[in-house]
Amino acid sequence: MKYITRNLEETQKVAKDFISNLNPYRDRAVVIGLYGDLGSGKTSFTQGIAKSLGVGETVTSPTFVIEKIYELVEKKFTHLIHIDAYRLDKSEELQHLGWQEVISDPNNLVLIEWPEIVEEIMPNHVKISFKTLEKEDSREIEIDY
Repeated sequence: MKYITRNLEETQKVAKDFISNLNPYRDRAVVIGLYGDLGSGKTSFTQGIAKSLGVGETVTSPTFVIEKIYELVEKKFTHLIHIDAYRLDKSEELQHLGWQEVISDPNNLVLIEWPEIVEEIMPNHVKISFKTLEKEDSREIEIDY
């Protein structure tokens, strides 16, 4: 499914609609890979998901801390885990963050920016690709289930 958004609000609306139709898996975490260049809308999309799930704090890309975990109250998931793999050199580094435990828990929703860096240890996942279009602030968002 492809969407064109013209501003932050429209990007976050796509995120809200996406998360409203997403249900937990029975046997493992739902993992979403966010693909795209710097500034293409990955974090804005994550902010829209977090807001829709009731996260009250400001959501920023965890570039320097690698992982941020948000506890969700009375939602279909109990944790939103936001990972930025940009600074990782190899996928084994993700293992040190308890990766196997994270993806084994069906109560977790995991969003990973720069998933191509850790692709060899990624389970089957929803792929969302972001592309900046020529018109300022316009984005193409493609969701591949």
